[in-house]
Amino acid sequence: MLTKGDEYPIHQTAEPIAFSGTDRNFYDRFFFCGYRPDGSGYFGAAFGVYPHLNIADAHFSIIRDGTQHCIHASRILGFERMDMHCGPIRIEVVEPLKTVRLIVDNHEGISADLTFEVRSAPIQEPRFTRRNGSRMMMDLTRFTVNCHVSGWVEVDGKREAYEGAFGTRDRSWGVRPIGAADPQPTIPTTMPQFYWLWAPTNFPNLSLYAHVNEDEKGEAWNRRATLMMDGANQEGGMHFHDDRFTMNWAAGKRYATAARLDVRDDGGRDHVVTWQPIDTFMMKGIGYGHSEWAHGGFKGELAVEREDFRPADLDPLLMPHLHIQHVARARHEGGGASSEGIGIVEQLVFGPHGPSGFKGLNDGAGA
Repeated sequence: MLTKGDEYPIHQTAEPIAFSGTDRNFYDRFFFCGYRPDGSGYFGAAFGVYPHLNIADAHFSIIRDGTQHCIHASRILGFERMDMHCGPIRIEVVEPLKTVRLIVDNHEGISADLTFEVRSAPIQEPRFTRRNGSRMMMDLTRFTVNCHVSGWVEVDGKREAYEGAFGTRDRSWGVRPIGAADPQPTIPTTMPQFYWLWAPTNFPNLSLYAHVNEDEKGEAWNRRATLMMDGANQEGGMHFHDDRFTMNWAAGKRYATAARLDVRDDGGRDHVVTWQPIDTFMMKGIGYGHSEWAHGGFKGELAVEREDFRPADLDPLLMPHLHIQHVARARHEGGGASSEGIGIVEQLVFGPHGPSGFKGLNDGAGA
């Protein structure tokens, strides 16, 4: 099965590009987010291809005046993984690993034209590998990079500019749950559990990247905390040690009211980063956990839909509402200096987590 990708010297196996190993859950995805220096105008976007499901989907969502406005799109991939468009949403790679353009052609009053220019080389996060019993649940690689963002977004005739804005984009590929759920459960059955925090943050002359996955006991199975100065290459990051997040969970919720990261640098000096949330972005607005527009779901030849909702009106303990991003003010103190920044604190926490006091699938703090 030859496709346009086979014309390029990018093969990793003896198979044509249309085939990505053997796991039906293989995916390849772009993620974008952006905001002004004061944290206003937050938007997110995702574009994914699922070669063995023969599906592509894309999502764009922006918060304005307390309402999250979303565009969801899905199409049959046609096995052409290099056709980076889905309905009104398309991606142009202007210069690989440096400049990428995100375009939303007008659909029911929402449109955008945004360019992401990296502040430094991307960082490659440690490989994420996690099994559910003997069955592979996740096995993926991701790189992340903070960006200067320029362009505009228009909603219902009101266009707002993003000159001087910041953001983050990532690329990930590998295996994670997508499309229809597996009807055959693992034996013995256990309560699902996932604890994920991700906090890419923009400071005046540098970027912070920090994340952690923990098990139900609070033991980290994937983590990283790194500083990258503007213009640094892939070897130019300062990797911290003994990184530890502390979360203040809102009563009755699994959303943080504040977050703190304690780390130590190579010289043995302590650093502290704190975040204070400004606004809440529901990740279902770009397909994550959405009941109707989940990643990899089959919607026919082509389907596009606008959706609007107010995050403050949603039940925070329903499963589709657990996955959020807080745009947040940040402060870094360490190495004899301090600075103010702006970034995001992504949270997806379901199932038990001893240090947080969570015992059930989706009980709130203090329950």
